[in-house]
Amino acid sequence: MAAQSIHLEIVTPEGVALSEEVHDLTAPSVEGEFGVLPAHRPLLAALKTGIVSYHREGAEHHVAVGSGFIDVADDRAVLLTDRFIQKSDVDPVRVRLELKEADEALDQYTGEPGTPEHAALIAKELWAAAQLELYGDPPPPTIRTFQEFQLAPHTSFVEEGMHLAEAVVDEEAEVDDRKSRES
Repeated sequence: MAAQSIHLEIVTPEGVALSEEVHDLTAPSVEGEFGVLPAHRPLLAALKTGIVSYHREGAEHHVAVGSGFIDVADDRAVLLTDRFIQKSDVDPVRVRLELKEADEALDQYTGEPGTPEHAALIAKELWAAAQLELYGDPPPPTIRTFQEFQLAPHTSFVEEGMHLAEAVVDEEAEVDDRKSRES
């Protein structure tokens, strides 16, 4: 008989923030929101700042999380994130002020987009917006040209892929050359 629940664990740098047996969950990945039911196929996904919702004992629950990763396997979902908050812990006045400060700092930002300083401002804005959404008072949508994971330092996978493709073509050409010499 298939399992009827998933063990959801949300872990932050401070430790385990949430550990629950849940019926299902929904999380915000960098590619869009996705859901997990019992007996879900193994999954590893990058998460963006947003709301994780889950059902336990017939009731729907919501928490806000920062960016991170989720690993789903064997009816267990482990979410690793840098931030976590429950609705009861949100101070909407303080969060509105933080959002206003982040928005003003981004509006006045004159540095190069994509720098760690720029990424920190966007992360601050997204975290404040997620907390307000969790509280039930979401801010108006803001259009930013950069997303969290675009700002994370990484090499260009497209450029790396092109070099790998060139290497494969070169290797295939060498094999063809050897075959023609042997003939």
